[in-house]
Amino acid sequence: QWIGLGCALENLLVAAPSLGWKASAESVPDADEPSLAARITLARADATPNPLFDAIARRHTHRGVYDLGRSLENALFDSMDALGSDLPDVGIRWLRTPEARARVGGDIVAATEAIIADREQSADSWRWFRVDWESLQRHRDGVTLDSAGLSPALLALVKMLPDMSMESSDAGWLKATREVHVGTAPAFGILVARNPRAATQRLAGGRLWQRLHLWATSRADREATTGIDPHFGTRLTALVGNDGWQALMPFRLGYATTEAMPSPRRAVDEVVDA
Repeated sequence: QWIGLGCALENLLVAAPSLGWKASAESVPDADEPSLAARITLARADATPNPLFDAIARRHTHRGVYDLGRSLENALFDSMDALGSDLPDVGIRWLRTPEARARVGGDIVAATEAIIADREQSADSWRWFRVDWESLQRHRDGVTLDSAGLSPALLALVKMLPDMSMESSDAGWLKATREVHVGTAPAFGILVARNPRAATQRLAGGRLWQRLHLWATSRADREATTGIDPHFGTRLTALVGNDGWQALMPFRLGYATTEAMPSPRRAVDEVVDA
């Protein structure tokens, strides 16, 4: 949730100058007001175009196949590393070699299997899957078939089939994780923070995450809350290294081979109180 709020905050700070506003934000998590993430100050100013502004409306999730044969240039990673220069408490670790990709890929598949085996967590994830048009229009969020990167013919066929059960969805998710999300990823990244339990750093991580998405468009909680053995948290720590940084969230990186439809979004007046 904090990462998501950070994404929304970054969108606001990117959009404001292009729309004639000067914007500043202060991260202020408050124990007495736990729903408060940041205070934002806006003042009228001359419009200043931001090169990432136009990407806000075009950025969307793609869960389909990536092109393993298309290399990722070193300059791309240098540019992405530079995006977080003003966010000192968060950063990125890249996993690019075949050995590193196989290692993190195996952990991602194992983590997916663990989520599916945890019936409560599986059910919580299932609630975010929008299986029909009515639920998609009602919620305007969550995971949809349209973002799966399927061919138009296959997407149309799948939509004509009966709605999936939670069990069939879990099986499909695991298969896609193994064969698509991991199997076709040319590189992985891990968002890192100096203290990933700090809400302010999770918020900053979300800002960096959204910034990465916008830039690209224009060019272990469960273990902590249940008290179970921190297997995957330990694995992430091993991937990141013991240099004072800790994992916040892993992701994959590459060039998609198909187009995916935009993800659902809510109208501004549904989420902002005037």
